[in-house]
Amino acid sequence: MKLEKWNGALLVSLSLALGVAGGYGFAYQRMSAAPNAVAEQDINTVPERKALYWYDPMYPQQKFDKPGKSPFMDMQLVPQYASGAGDRATVSIDPGLTQNLGLRFATVTRGTFHSSLDVTGVLALNERDVAVIQARTVGFVERVYAHAPGDVLNANAALADILVPEWAAAQTEFLALKRNGDAELLAAARQRLRLTGMPAALITQIERSGKVQPYLTLTSPIAGVLQALNVRTGMTVATGDTLARVNGLSSVWLLVAVPESHAGTITVGQTVEARLPAFPGTVLNGEVSAILPETSADSRTLRVRVELPNPDGHLRPGLTAQVRLNRSSEHSVLWVPSEAVIRTGRRALVMLAEDTGHYRPVEVQPGQESDGKTAILKGLEEGWKVVTSGQFLLDSEASLKGIVASTEDESPPSAAAAGIHEADGDKSGSQP
Repeated sequence: MKLEKWNGALLVSLSLALGVAGGYGFAYQRMSAAPNAVAEQDINTVPERKALYWYDPMYPQQKFDKPGKSPFMDMQLVPQYASGAGDRATVSIDPGLTQNLGLRFATVTRGTFHSSLDVTGVLALNERDVAVIQARTVGFVERVYAHAPGDVLNANAALADILVPEWAAAQTEFLALKRNGDAELLAAARQRLRLTGMPAALITQIERSGKVQPYLTLTSPIAGVLQALNVRTGMTVATGDTLARVNGLSSVWLLVAVPESHAGTITVGQTVEARLPAFPGTVLNGEVSAILPETSADSRTLRVRVELPNPDGHLRPGLTAQVRLNRSSEHSVLWVPSEAVIRTGRRALVMLAEDTGHYRPVEVQPGQESDGKTAILKGLEEGWKVVTSGQFLLDSEASLKGIVASTEDESPPSAAAAGIHEADGDKSGSQP
């Protein structure tokens, strides 16, 4: 009885063992056959992908031409594949997360670009409106009127009285000929008075009064500020001596300091708005009259001259002003909001929004920037959409993936192409 039970148990154990072995063998055959079937299907349906290069996600600017271990981090290098014929790699974001990420967009616009530049300026005298008073003959200073340099004078203001002995004899001869009535001799005598430097107004006065006038009163020919007065009572003056200098105030110069980085954008005739702290709420309008040829070596600024009218004389040299230089482009240009431009230090990028959820970095050449807008000289086309908010998040993602950015007129990136984003740090990493 015991022997029969033992035999039955042995038969059951052998059956179980055979069943397990058979099941394992069948499963092994199926598992071995499955990869081959999948491999055959992949070969028939999926084209072979060729890696452009390998990179370390934590140091994407360094590229390697074969796989291996990263020399920077304890990890394997990651391959970067081409995205497809004629296409560049993009960053993919679920469209449903666009609002959560705070992404905003703007359209590349073409039109007239109005720019302005805010700088500072200082009022100065108009050096073209200057009167120089010189002695026309030898004389003696008899009287100096109460004026000093810096005084503001009216036109024809008296400066000094000068005694001219030579004039006394010439005037006496002229009056004698006038009484004789010889017209030709009188004309010759009148010409002699002119040659001695006598003003025409004084000759007329002598002819009308019949009295000798040996004194010359120096007067200011224009209204303005007295710059110099070189006469004193008792002095002897010679022909050609400069006795006084007067600078007019009917107009003043506004000298504007323009940074050298904007020197190429300034043109003669450009409209200018000036606001002076001395006159709050007053806006003075003018035009650029001259661009001086030299740049200040100390401040690295270009001096621009603006002429402003000063009919009431309130504008005084030395006053400071806040100046806005306005300019409109002669031709229509492409522009985007300035916040869309990512400046890396050596070049500028924008994140281009393509089909839904795909974004691509594009290198651009920025131009002028004004009022929150930046002109784009190269890299974009009208109607394209760019990211204006959240682009730095996309930029970081593209950097981690090692995505290459290039301008639109360049060929698709190759394995030797440079990385899109410059990073601070050691770039001397080499192939392990």
